[in-house]
Amino acid sequence: MLPSLATPANPKLVAWLHADGSLTSRLRAHGHLRVVVLQQGSSPFWKQEQRDLHCQSGHVREVVLMLDGVPAVWARSATSHQAVKGPWRALQGLGNRPLAELLFSGSRVCRSPLQPHHLVRSSPEERHMRAQWDRLTGDQQPVAAPRWARSSVFSQHGHPLRVMEAFAPWITQLSA
Repeated sequence: MLPSLATPANPKLVAWLHADGSLTSRLRAHGHLRVVVLQQGSSPFWKQEQRDLHCQSGHVREVVLMLDGVPAVWARSATSHQAVKGPWRALQGLGNRPLAELLFSGSRVCRSPLQPHHLVRSSPEERHMRAQWDRLTGDQQPVAAPRWARSSVFSQHGHPLRVMEAFAPWITQLSA
């Protein structure tokens, strides 16, 4: 990924990348939202996750948010093994429910500023995300994979949880 200072040219995409509050709520305003869990469990962290979470590995959950049956957002959340046994333990039992249920339901959760990221083509992170995206869309009408993402760190009782959300290009057809 490129440094956080990158900014897309499309103002509608910029609005999505900087929209605060619950992404789930914003998407639900446009249709039926379904969460598809792609992977969850212990995993090595990516470099930026290592920097933000101050450890090498932990609990990772990867999902795609489907809007009216179409992939809209690929998301990855990561936290330490210690945190998933403590204040973020509910993460393990979310199943197909959105992470927003944990993040925006309690007043004890703080969030860092949103950081936009351009997904560098063929970077390990982009290849991983794109492979999952392509498997999910399969034989359906092709849906272009995300090129832009945002990330932030949520904190609860001093334990960080990093969330990255990558937006399908078609999301610019919707208001943030």
